[in-house]
Amino acid sequence: MSLLRPSVLFLTKYARNGASSRYRTFQYIPWLEQEGIDCKISPFFDEAYLGNRYRSGRGHVMDILRAFFYRVSALITARHFDLVVIEKECIPYFPALPEYWLRLLGVPYVLDYDDALFHQYDQHRSTWVRYLLGKKITHVMRGAHLVVVGNAYLANYSKGAGATRIEIIPTVIDLERYTIPYLRLASDSPFIIGWIGSPSTAKYLQAIAPALADVCAKGRAIVRLIGSGAIDLPNVPIEVLPWNESTEVQELNRFDVGIMPLSDEPWEHGKCGLKLIQYMASGLPVLASPVGVNSEIIEQGLNGYLAKTHTDWIQGLNALLSDKALSRRMGQAGRKKIESEYSLQVTGPRLATLIKNIAAEQKF
Repeated sequence: MSLLRPSVLFLTKYARNGASSRYRTFQYIPWLEQEGIDCKISPFFDEAYLGNRYRSGRGHVMDILRAFFYRVSALITARHFDLVVIEKECIPYFPALPEYWLRLLGVPYVLDYDDALFHQYDQHRSTWVRYLLGKKITHVMRGAHLVVVGNAYLANYSKGAGATRIEIIPTVIDLERYTIPYLRLASDSPFIIGWIGSPSTAKYLQAIAPALADVCAKGRAIVRLIGSGAIDLPNVPIEVLPWNESTEVQELNRFDVGIMPLSDEPWEHGKCGLKLIQYMASGLPVLASPVGVNSEIIEQGLNGYLAKTHTDWIQGLNALLSDKALSRRMGQAGRKKIESEYSLQVTGPRLATLIKNIAAEQKF
């Protein structure tokens, strides 16, 4: 361990194929190491877990047992690091004993949240889960040296939980991956309404299926989905593409508009708008439900539209479909916002400074 070059153990929830871990941790590692921080990542779930979960609806028992073993093994080594950064929690659906163990060892830990994980416990349908784990995240936050969150909703919960230090760092993209998009030219091809995500978030598309069907009528538009898996959207012409990290930016550049429907529920208020950020980085106009951070990312009429009702969705999509100049202006405005507020180039130095400061404080 070195004061000049702190060593940090990152306990992520997923391997690189998990979006939250990829954007909240993995993409930062080269930047942090360049800034003089030695980093080691230890995922809870390995690459196989998400594949099994999306195919069968749940992870295999062996995946979970293997994850538990790897996490316990990583925790045993924690005392050799200056700092531990935990994505959400050490072990899902397990008491906060690992976090308590870190405190006993005198190892400072930082927490990172990009969703309202606490609602997984305090609003669980099982009375036993609510009783046993409903206050878990509150206790974990209270013992952290720093809680990093992706939006104000999560920050407010952290403050109420008694966290001593809270920093808001939004989920961001690396501008070096999202190069300046090409100019979309008018053509006779259908207008492409695009969506990117996972099978677990594709459910939100169901609520706007009637609006999508209306806009796509008579072959004027199609809906292209990346990573949704099999999905039934009645009367909506859809194309489903598998997600691949190496091709996702290329596929986003083929959209004409990016959409992000959400339900207006507590869990959704904790989301950090990654889809919108990816679309806007690609120079796309956006259309989304006015839920949580979406209302901060979208500036109504400037870089996209907030759509609450069936009519809002139809009118917003039709406006962009019929006016390519409008789409282009919104896409350019969105790209500028990403460059100034939602890029790794902006948040990377800030996270590096926070980590080095926390590590240095423990030396004195």
